[in-house]
Amino acid sequence: MSESHSLLVLPHVRVQNANAISSPLTWGFPAMTAFAGLMHLLERRLAERDVPLLFEGVGVVCHHCEPQASHRGYTHAFHLTRNPLDRDGDTAAIVEEGRVHLDVSLVFAVLGDACAAPAEERAAVAREVGELLLTLRVAGGTVLPGSLQGRRWNGPELIPLDEREDERRRQYKRLLRRWLPGFALVCRDDVLHERHAQMCADDPDATLLDAWLDLSRLNMTCRSEDDDGEETIRWEARRRPGWLVPIPVGYGALGPLQVGGDVRRARDEATPLRFVESLYSIGQWVSPHRLDSPERLLWYVDNRLDEGRYRLRNDYIDNAAEFV
Repeated sequence: MSESHSLLVLPHVRVQNANAISSPLTWGFPAMTAFAGLMHLLERRLAERDVPLLFEGVGVVCHHCEPQASHRGYTHAFHLTRNPLDRDGDTAAIVEEGRVHLDVSLVFAVLGDACAAPAEERAAVAREVGELLLTLRVAGGTVLPGSLQGRRWNGPELIPLDEREDERRRQYKRLLRRWLPGFALVCRDDVLHERHAQMCADDPDATLLDAWLDLSRLNMTCRSEDDDGEETIRWEARRRPGWLVPIPVGYGALGPLQVGGDVRRARDEATPLRFVESLYSIGQWVSPHRLDSPERLLWYVDNRLDEGRYRLRNDYIDNAAEFV
């Protein structure tokens, strides 16, 4: 991404009952596609208010994540709601829904005339975005008012990046320190392909899915030790390079684009429709102070419509390999 944009920061947004089921295969923290959808919705709502602001990317720093689930050993179960009785007085069917409470800081890369406005006007635009966010849903969850109190950076800010390299680096350091303690989610396609190459060396039939599953689970390895002439077997967990997690990064087409109205019972009969499935990659949670700039945590849309691929990218590692 270009580094000529400004940053719109919404610190410590508290979200209640966000969607914890991020894809058919993953759960926990919401998918980054949900935050990209929030970004596009903010842009449209601001355009309706004649606010000159264009959104290019979104980053998320998680300060607290509380899944609404209980577990015994390795078995987890979501806390489900009890639906009202139906008209016959019988218990209504339960539709399993995963929920999570979040405390996150949202970072948007923005462009527009508002970025070059005086400080008072930038502050007014940032406050308007913060007020607008309270009326929206974040990953299906309700945004609660309140953030850090009694500090200079407790509210939304629209921060233009300095053109001078040395000054911009000082801005980066100040911003990254503000987001501590917390962890930012970045994309690690390179780790996925590196693991795939290692597995292919032992098994030529290994696929990217095998590598993705291998990085997504806890792997135990066995080794034998000679202890005074007696063989001892030890099991230990295989160490992984960082806090790696399986994540969905977008959608892949399952068929051709359908003309609006051709598919029965579609939500919108005027908009073209396409059946898709989730695309997966490997993400990593990193502390913000380990980033050299806020741009490293930003996710942006990189669709390939002719190939039927709708996905998000992140430049934590430049020139990352392709996805699953």
